[in-house]
Amino acid sequence: MKNTEIKGLTVAELKEKIGSETENLRKIKFAHQISSIENPMRIKENRKLIARLRTELTAKEKESKK
Repeated sequence: MKNTEIKGLTVAELKEKIGSETENLRKIKFAHQISSIENPMRIKENRKLIARLRTELTAKEKESKK
């Protein structure tokens, strides 16, 4: 997901996306512990995506409080 796409999401969509990506990260980590996944960089990419989503959510919440 690109930053321009993330900026276009609403607060509710961001919260939903964070929840789904967090669940996806748990599944990827679990699969990696059982047997090595094909591309372990997916874990890193998923963590960074969640961080970008949370950053945008915080920015939008601060903007709405002003």
